[in-house]
Amino acid sequence: MESVAAQATPTTGAAASLNFKLILALSMLGLAMSIATVFLIPSSVEPIFWLVIFLVCAYVIAKRAPSKFFLHGLLVSLANSVWITGAHIAFADSYLAHHPNEASMMAKMPMPDSPRLMMLMTGPVVGLVSGLVLGLFSFIAAKLVKRR
Repeated sequence: MESVAAQATPTTGAAASLNFKLILALSMLGLAMSIATVFLIPSSVEPIFWLVIFLVCAYVIAKRAPSKFFLHGLLVSLANSVWITGAHIAFADSYLAHHPNEASMMAKMPMPDSPRLMMLMTGPVVGLVSGLVLGLFSFIAAKLVKRR
């Protein structure tokens, strides 16, 4: 006899071809980076770390995702943006103290007295843009990498 939960959540459509465990696991790199960018990694070298993470994620998505490689990459970056935005808001004072260039940019933006609100508003936008990039990397990697 089928359970009520199984009946209520059909496995057809887009959700059936998404590996949410993979998305969550890869987003743990974003969680690690969210803490590291607050306390350890200066903004001058942060893009290098992100490039490496994107390349690793794209490769893993290409090898392990059942299909919809672009969507997997997009969702990983959106999950990353939740971790990063949350950490930067929670540790805003430390983040701004370690990132004077970002602090001065925020001072010139609307609502300069509300850096946490600015982070909350810009974080998802950055997550979406980086998701488009990781999605593209994942799509290309899926064309180049031999699947298991």
